[in-house]
Amino acid sequence: MTRTLHVPETGSTNADLRSFARDGYGEHGLWLRADRQTAGRGREGRAWDSPVGNLYASTLVRLAAGDPPAPTLALVAAVALEETVRAVLADAGALRIKWPNDLLLGRAKLSGILLERVDEWVVIGFGVNVTHHPDLADRATTSLHAAGATIDAAALQGELAAALSHWHARWREEGLAPVAERWRERAHSPGTELRARLPDGSEWHGRYETLEPGGALVLRLADGSARVMHAGDIFLL
Repeated sequence: MTRTLHVPETGSTNADLRSFARDGYGEHGLWLRADRQTAGRGREGRAWDSPVGNLYASTLVRLAAGDPPAPTLALVAAVALEETVRAVLADAGALRIKWPNDLLLGRAKLSGILLERVDEWVVIGFGVNVTHHPDLADRATTSLHAAGATIDAAALQGELAAALSHWHARWREEGLAPVAERWRERAHSPGTELRARLPDGSEWHGRYETLEPGGALVLRLADGSARVMHAGDIFLL
């Protein structure tokens, strides 16, 4: 059973749940949704534009002995969100996951996911462009309403909570394999040309080959060598 708290405004739903976890108020499956964030962040500390109407929500997952590696919850979150979004789009043919857990409609970014660890807790934060999408210099963006969906942020979060609970249970009970299989089915296809930008600023250009069992991306470069990517940004070419 999940519980959802709702606030009109906060700095960051992820930051709030990190505080809950640190201060002993953590509750597995707890969700926090805000209508607006004043200090939302994406991966690598990027600012996340937060106009009213979009989804800004985070949830707490308590790790247990025997769970798969905690970072692979990124894949769990991705497949749960993809399943949720697919169900509300009349035409989801262009929907796909971009490694590790962004959702694209065609070449336009629809959402982002941020995971943060606090002791035995993982905070999973979701930002989904429901009614608005930002104008970014380095990538195209879109929203659910621009794609014809009519769902609002509150209803989307309810559906997402159910999907995440389902995929988390499979991850815990069956391991990463079924999650990774669904991820591969819903992601960019093998052979897709990608540009990878690593945290140190260096770049690789190549073709997507596969997803490693632990969730890392395998990229085949032009010289035939394979590179394994554990962190960084991916851009479709």
